[in-house]
Amino acid sequence: MSSAVLGVDAHPVEVETDLAGGLPGFTVVGLPDPSIRESRERVAAALKNCGFHFPARRITINLAPAGMRKVGALYDLPIALGILVSSEQLEPFADGKVLVVGELSLDGDLRPVKGVLPMALLARELGLRSVLLPPENADEAAIVDGLEVWPARSLGDAVDLLRSPEKRDPYVPSEGGGNGRRPMPDLSDVRGQEQAKRAVEVAAAGGHNVILIGPPGSGKTMIARRIPSLLPELTREEAIDVTRVYSVAGLLPGRSSLMRYRPFRAPHHSTSNAGLVGGGAFPRPGEVSLAHHGVLFLDELPEFQKNVLELLRQPLEEGSVRIARAAISLSFPAVFMMAAAMNPCPCGYYGEPRCTCTPGEIQRYAARVSGPLLDRIDIHVEMPGVPYRELQRIEAGEGSDVVRERVVRARAVQAERFAGAPGLFTNARMGPKEIRRYCALDADGKALLGKAMEKLGLSARAHDRILRVSRTIADLAGSDPIQTTHLAEAIQYRSLDRPRWREGG
Repeated sequence: MSSAVLGVDAHPVEVETDLAGGLPGFTVVGLPDPSIRESRERVAAALKNCGFHFPARRITINLAPAGMRKVGALYDLPIALGILVSSEQLEPFADGKVLVVGELSLDGDLRPVKGVLPMALLARELGLRSVLLPPENADEAAIVDGLEVWPARSLGDAVDLLRSPEKRDPYVPSEGGGNGRRPMPDLSDVRGQEQAKRAVEVAAAGGHNVILIGPPGSGKTMIARRIPSLLPELTREEAIDVTRVYSVAGLLPGRSSLMRYRPFRAPHHSTSNAGLVGGGAFPRPGEVSLAHHGVLFLDELPEFQKNVLELLRQPLEEGSVRIARAAISLSFPAVFMMAAAMNPCPCGYYGEPRCTCTPGEIQRYAARVSGPLLDRIDIHVEMPGVPYRELQRIEAGEGSDVVRERVVRARAVQAERFAGAPGLFTNARMGPKEIRRYCALDADGKALLGKAMEKLGLSARAHDRILRVSRTIADLAGSDPIQTTHLAEAIQYRSLDRPRWREGG
């Protein structure tokens, strides 16, 4: 029994081996990719170098189900064990099925493979007792409770584990297998920009998307890179979700088992479609999925290709990416908080005497980011340049630890509010039903929001996002009803809906 990983989900694969008479040969069927068809040379050399013989028979390997494509060298070990059983060099495993994965080197050593965590979850789901795999993947598989982990350094070790139950010592994960909380830059490093710091606090508390607009050197990137320090630690369920994505992508750091920190991804503006949302000849996770339960930071937003940015609409709205191909359709998780930064004009100095941009140039620059995409960003913040007196101020502002305490309290309120609602854990993910229930306004609030809608020409989506942000501001203030002051603050976070942006200055 082995496994195939499609998207971030594992599927069972049975490795069947048949030895027949006739001219010696080695055939793999069941939609194998070239790396699997090349396994003959690896398996043959590994068997010989571990003291076994490679049968001079007609060998047929079937990877079932035959209609599902299999990719990678992880089937080397189950193929080798199947040949040993079929040639009667190894007794069939009598203690029940075990999930087997591992790539063989020519001397018989086992090399690590990708996607072990989804495979281990599958093994438990199938009722298997054990998983046999390379030692580098053992900590990752040990995350799954109720599953015995058998690490083997070589094909010979794997055979010994199957032959001798007394050699199957309980596996103890290495200490510090998780990543803990990383040292992160602190919000107190930022001088001035109190409104922007307040905005990212609101964004972190409710999981809202945020965009920072200001001249070069105003601190946009500095503030955005400190957002992860404001977020609560991952829950175990979230950590497993993140680890699955990084396991499939082969990006787990070192011998880490469980990702315990929220991802922060900052792709360059030259990123391609597949690089941002996932894809390729055999689809793999993109940046939006690698930012799952974390932050995706897009610096210099208008410099990204417009067609690439438009691909963000679906994941921002639905929290997942579906990639369809002629032979397969895959879904990758993508629940993330997007932070973006941009200049107010091509030269970056809009409103200052040194700005040489014409209204038309400003309008074309702003049009690189479409209205539908901006509609999906809850909080817009304009940041002026930092005055000299702020840079010279000795006393620091609030640190990330202080702000994070408020964020955690607000998140706890939301967790209690949405208890029992699957997939809903922050205000930013509320749907129309939840907005009507939890974002009710009094008469003054309705009048204020109506005037803002009329004056700014806001869309229905912007209307809902204002209500979501208002709910978060009220949660930070410890208020059950949304008050007019909360609503007014949320409305001011719609800078890019104002006429001067639409008209290019």
